[in-house]
Amino acid sequence: MENTFLKHISRSTPHHRLVPLGIGDDAAILGHTDNLDTVVTTDMLCDGVHFLSDEVTPELIGRKALAVNLSDIAAMTATPVAAFVSLALPRDLEHDYVYRLMNGIRELADEFDVAIAGGDTNSWDGKLAINVCLSGIVARRNAKLRSTAEPGDWILVTGELGGSILGRHLTFRPRVDEALKLAVAADINACMDISDGLLLDLSRMMEASNTGAVLDYDQIPISPAARQRAIETGLPPIEHALSDGEDFELLFTLPAMEARTLLANPPFTDVRLSHIGKIIGEASGLFRRVPDGNLLNVQPKGFEHEWHP
Repeated sequence: MENTFLKHISRSTPHHRLVPLGIGDDAAILGHTDNLDTVVTTDMLCDGVHFLSDEVTPELIGRKALAVNLSDIAAMTATPVAAFVSLALPRDLEHDYVYRLMNGIRELADEFDVAIAGGDTNSWDGKLAINVCLSGIVARRNAKLRSTAEPGDWILVTGELGGSILGRHLTFRPRVDEALKLAVAADINACMDISDGLLLDLSRMMEASNTGAVLDYDQIPISPAARQRAIETGLPPIEHALSDGEDFELLFTLPAMEARTLLANPPFTDVRLSHIGKIIGEASGLFRRVPDGNLLNVQPKGFEHEWHP
């Protein structure tokens, strides 16, 4: 079945201008020029953790496998180029299921002009697992990092946060287009995507940048899904916006003057931009500004993979 599957994928994958050699050899060849940097990311998705194969379609599973990687490329303000897809398939999985899974990947790849350039397949007695490695290109030394936030920067986010488990974690649109437009419109200092929750990911940015952050909770954009989750869990909606994870929105910082200009003239109007806080250098950690102006320490929380040897 493997050879038949690989031949099918090879025949159905169009040639990409930035991939001189794709599926079919021992390695792919990516085009390169002296004024570009190549960025590479990878994510593994596992049945029972990132999706439930008995509750969602294989197309949505495949779509998410590529989408989470596209979100990482967006966080670097890079243009995605080529994906490498590796599958660990249960031995009893039907052939049609695998083709539908790949269709979900391919449809999203076509939307973002991404070549499916290679990968690997294995069968085993465990559950379905998918790993995608995605490359992208960005102008030399122009990739945005999480380690370059500066004191005085404003903190902005795209979209709305929380409640992704109600469906958006499978259907979200990676902010690739928005990231590229933001990189042109403003002098961004630091950027990352929100995959494990706003508080946890912001704390990672602060640690990498050796800075602290003050959040204005009343400015954090709460999604309707987070409000629905609050009804189900009894927690305040803001708690879901802060820590649910899998929002896959952009979290970025830039100088205050740049931020004011950007918010007054956003490069897109179909995705919300929100100013949610400020970078500080005089203290490490995360803080919340309360109505009397004082700062309260906030503990990072979100989703973390755990194992217990």
